[in-house]
Amino acid sequence: MARRPLPRILTNSAPLARMAHSASLARSREFARSAADSASDVFHPLIAIGRGLRRLGAAGRGRWADTPKDQRGPLAFFVAACVLVVWLVPYGPLLALIGVMGAGAWAGRERTPVVTGPSEAETERLRALYEALVPYLSAEGDPSPLYAHGGDWERAFAEYAFDDSGRLERLQLKYPAYFTDGEDRSRVRIEQVLYAKAGRGREYRFAWDELANQLTLTVLDALPTDIAAQRFVTSPGETVLGFTDPDSVQRTLPVTGGEETRDAPPVVWRTGQRSTEPHLLVLGQPGTGATTLLRSIALQALQHGDVLIIDGSGTGEYGCLVGRPGVLGVESGLAGALATLEWASHETERRLIAGNRARQAGGAAPDDTRRPLWIIADRPTALSHIAVAEERDDPQRWLQVPLRHGRAAQVTVVVADQFETAELLSDPVRAHTKARVVLGPATAEEVRAVLGAPPHTTPPAQVPPGRGYARLGNAPVLRLQVPATPDPLDDATGQAHREAVTALLPEHTVPADGAGPGEPVSGGKRVDVGKAVAAGPSVRAEGAEADDGPPADDGPAADAAAPEAKESGSTAEPVGASTRVRTDKGGEPRVIKGSVEAVRTEG
Repeated sequence: MARRPLPRILTNSAPLARMAHSASLARSREFARSAADSASDVFHPLIAIGRGLRRLGAAGRGRWADTPKDQRGPLAFFVAACVLVVWLVPYGPLLALIGVMGAGAWAGRERTPVVTGPSEAETERLRALYEALVPYLSAEGDPSPLYAHGGDWERAFAEYAFDDSGRLERLQLKYPAYFTDGEDRSRVRIEQVLYAKAGRGREYRFAWDELANQLTLTVLDALPTDIAAQRFVTSPGETVLGFTDPDSVQRTLPVTGGEETRDAPPVVWRTGQRSTEPHLLVLGQPGTGATTLLRSIALQALQHGDVLIIDGSGTGEYGCLVGRPGVLGVESGLAGALATLEWASHETERRLIAGNRARQAGGAAPDDTRRPLWIIADRPTALSHIAVAEERDDPQRWLQVPLRHGRAAQVTVVVADQFETAELLSDPVRAHTKARVVLGPATAEEVRAVLGAPPHTTPPAQVPPGRGYARLGNAPVLRLQVPATPDPLDDATGQAHREAVTALLPEHTVPADGAGPGEPVSGGKRVDVGKAVAAGPSVRAEGAEADDGPPADDGPAADAAAPEAKESGSTAEPVGASTRVRTDKGGEPRVIKGSVEAVRTEG
């Protein structure tokens, strides 16, 4: 039987295509779409209410299913009682209907989905970090290992956070209790792995919590470098070494950085009789800011005391302090350094003896023994090398008495040197400088050798001048950024920094009788400093009591405080000190004993 052919409209697709693309059909689709959008806008509240009622109904059914069978009866009775009370209250059903509609609208509102958890790239970072820690935080025989190849990293990482660029910003991880977190070698190994996997080029802090077996890694912001030399708000006896992280100290100071004033966390070093770290040692590489730190300390010390500077490098970095009130001397030669340090040693002894006599007499210490005296020695090992070549005394030998007894005599010693010559520092300098600062690039071993403890942060990728670590006694190791205090006489110093340092310098002294800085006046005649030092005892102060021999009874403290004087056969009178002159208000010059300072004018 022959098949009848299909109609042409079913075999030829051209008519169907024309119908699909016809203008009338396109208009019909556009009208239907517009009608649907309009209906959706009009009935959107009803749709939201319906969706909310459906959700509330589902929640009610779930609550009923979760209720135990023995409690369903009281629950049903309570619901029926509520319905009865609502029915009996005037306008109760209307208010109940309005409340149900409102609850349905609130429950059926469209909520923007919140993305939780790490992204795919962040998950890969965390998984790679977890796998890198497996060889160091796992042990054979552990029945339930926290770290295992292919394990669950979410069990080990309690908290984590990423920055906008997708780099790890904070991580808190757990480690097994059998991990040797009390050994520095084990800690360093874990910190190196985290530093490599979290991304180099940034500074990280590692906080170990041995009680909870947790390690917290935090990315640190760079310390500000725009803080220049300025008058800091501190008390007498407090010196600002620099600035550190906000969560490392419990104090802030108002500072001016650039054109704005803000609060910055300082590293404050306290000196004086009640200080536990009366002396400071600064070590670093050349050009890392050690001289800048010493210059900043000198400017702060001049507010309440006198400063004696030994410039072993001889580069003239302290030329701006020459001839300033309170600056007893700036020496860069071996002969001048020996003379000034010898005077400082005998001055320390004199202060101790005077204070001991005052205490035995039941009175207060003399005023000239309570004014702080700062001995700042920059690279004393350079002078020690010259002294060995010339077969002369080591200048560091005269620092022994100020270092040992300086706290009781209000004498503070600050020593700065380089890593290459650190072994040439004398034993008293190493033993009595409990406050330490390391500047410039240094390994964890070098920082530990100087500060006595390793830093809890990774080294920065780029070390600006004045950047390093500080530790005051047994306190934690802190990051440090020294305020910019360049030499104002240097041509490379910017105008803003030059003006900032110059504003802190005291006014130049005016020599009496036209004497130069190196020619103090004694009895109306000029006295050469070198001749005065070579002549032996200095000129006595006006009205001073004659002392031809040691005191009759100075107590054991005074005997123990002057070992150098006893060995050399000297008395309480400082030997080898030159003179200085102060001009009284009446205009008469007055000779003052015990200083190598140039002429000072007061009043």
